[in-house]
Amino acid sequence: MQGLHLFEYAVIRVVPRVEREEFLNVGVILYCAKQKYLNTVCTLDVERLKAFSPGLDINELKAHLKSLESICAGEKKSGPIGQLDLPSRFRWLTAMRSTVIQTSRVHPGFCKDPAEKIVRLFGEQVL
Repeated sequence: MQGLHLFEYAVIRVVPRVEREEFLNVGVILYCAKQKYLNTVCTLDVERLKAFSPGLDINELKAHLKSLESICAGEKKSGPIGQLDLPSRFRWLTAMRSTVIQTSRVHPGFCKDPAEKIVRLFGEQVL
């Protein structure tokens, strides 16, 4: 497996009513230690979300997803979590929580290019 790098990923989900455990996949977060890579790709299918849960605040969801992107990028505006090292940020972002935006369990794999892999996973898991 020369040339392959271990990566970890989780699917980002919108869970409008946590007690029902129903969700829609909206993104993927991927971490590859060897390549020092942490990124997320997200999209909101607004019509689908409105059909799924008419009361959702779409602007609030967009803001929360934007904050995930800021934390991944380590932007100053992301606060103290965004200033942690890559593994700590990934673990914080994928920690179990009971909120409207959650992640799946973390899954491992091997890839040559994490940037290419996140696009592929996004297509498989979200689109």
